[in-house]
Amino acid sequence: MSVHHHRIRFAEHLDLGPGANPGPSLDLNRPWSPTPAGLHLVCASGRAVQLDLPAGWLSLWLPLQGPLRLEAADSAWDLGPGHLQVWRDGRVRSGARSPCWWLCLCGPEAAWKPHLAGAPQPLGSELFPWEGVAPRDARRLLVRLARLGARPAELAVSGPTLLRTLAELLREEQRELLERLARCSGRTLRRRQQTLLRLLRVQHLIRRHPDVRLDLGRLARSASYSPCHLIRIYRDVFDETPTEYAARLRSDRAWRMVRDTRMPVCEITEALGFESQSAFCRAFKNSFGVTATQARRAEAARGRAA
Repeated sequence: MSVHHHRIRFAEHLDLGPGANPGPSLDLNRPWSPTPAGLHLVCASGRAVQLDLPAGWLSLWLPLQGPLRLEAADSAWDLGPGHLQVWRDGRVRSGARSPCWWLCLCGPEAAWKPHLAGAPQPLGSELFPWEGVAPRDARRLLVRLARLGARPAELAVSGPTLLRTLAELLREEQRELLERLARCSGRTLRRRQQTLLRLLRVQHLIRRHPDVRLDLGRLARSASYSPCHLIRIYRDVFDETPTEYAARLRSDRAWRMVRDTRMPVCEITEALGFESQSAFCRAFKNSFGVTATQARRAEAARGRAA
């Protein structure tokens, strides 16, 4: 399976959708041609660089320097340098407001299948949407693939092994997530995978709107479930409801903001979407057993002792 390399720089736009010209839009001398089959490795650098990927594609995004902005149909978020995003939920567009150097390995699911084959059952051979610190070996493999772009003969020999190793690393990183497939509803593996994809779409919406109390109806519509069914099936798979997950994320963020910043409590209250400062203080003490002031004093004391 071939890997097509693309390099885009300052203010260039690459669209890999069906019928699009797979070349930077500012290259006026490049002849038009349809997007070739296979996987695509995009190496991007500079400001205002855009990449558009169609629905039905699996993509790996890795910013190496500077934050990368990603936009989907119902959310937009920043991916920090050294973090990896696995995406396969509809169209996605990248952008960078500040200078950024990043890689994206992407392609239709059919192009990924040869590299995902051989995975043990009953987990299947899928990669699911995921975000986290890029495993060191996965980062090295993506960088190596990018460097091989100028050496097609060497890429043809070692590329399949590198891609298969990369897929195995990412599946191992997702092992805990994959093990939840057995909890998903559905008589077949494919149905259970579709259920997990729907629930991960809900998780993504909650995670990307930390300062907004998302309406349960909107979350349910994003997964094509009724609110009651979403609550039940989400709890079955993740041992908590979507509301409890959102509250846990907000508590974790509150602790980090109190412990690691000097933001006034009133600003933290506003940033986290609490209706009042007193409501934030009550919630903080209920979650951690101390007030925000006590938590900051304890952290300062630890810092002095160190």
